[in-house]
Amino acid sequence: MVVEAELWYMLFLVSKIKGSKTILINARISDASYPKYKKTSFLYKHIFANIDKIYAQSDTDKQRLLELGAKNIEVIGNIKLANLPKVTKVLAKPNGTVITVASSHDTEEELVLKAYDKTMGKLIVVPRHPQRFDSVYELIKSYSISKDFSYARYTQSGNFESDVTLVDCMGELINIYAISDVVVLCGSFVTHLGGHNPIEPAFFGCKIISGETIFNQKSLFESVHGYTLIKANELKSILENIDNLPNSKLENIGTIEPIIKELI
Repeated sequence: MVVEAELWYMLFLVSKIKGSKTILINARISDASYPKYKKTSFLYKHIFANIDKIYAQSDTDKQRLLELGAKNIEVIGNIKLANLPKVTKVLAKPNGTVITVASSHDTEEELVLKAYDKTMGKLIVVPRHPQRFDSVYELIKSYSISKDFSYARYTQSGNFESDVTLVDCMGELINIYAISDVVVLCGSFVTHLGGHNPIEPAFFGCKIISGETIFNQKSLFESVHGYTLIKANELKSILENIDNLPNSKLENIGTIEPIIKELI
């Protein structure tokens, strides 16, 4: 059983020679990758000849797989919907609106800090990569002078009472979503990254703001109702009108888990 797009010719060929049943689950071909696949479609025809069954994320993925020579394809959605988030620790929610900047990358923290004003509520910044904690903290510190907001590291304060809190530890994002009113879902304001998972904040009914670059998460966004896609230069006006944003909710869940259990 192979996940998503790990399409290695020898892996499937040897598996078939050994008599194994071969299954590709959560199969997808992104907008960015599809032209590259088509250029070497002759190779993928040989790979797919050795795959017995394919479970695709979307109808678009199914069509692309068929064009590359795949067969026996069933669309079941994204298997991430079979693993909904679970809170591991109940956090204390501060007073006022809580805005979480989730899985941010370089340039995205500054984008939010430029748009942020402490009258909007508490801001929680959760960088994607731990090696960036120190540099993001320094960035927050530099903006605090001109913006006149208080700030803290979560590992030192242990709470979110400061105007801006840097979450400088791993494994807390789900717990933070549970106390968030608004989530700025990052990885979507940087053109090559393709966005991050909207299922988790939608599970808690957060108001979701995302950049327009979500090509790696399209099938997941199809299961979310009530999110807002924006251009980077629109962030300030959107944050100034948080009350007008819809709350998100999950749709079309519950159909994948039985299939996954059957496979296992």
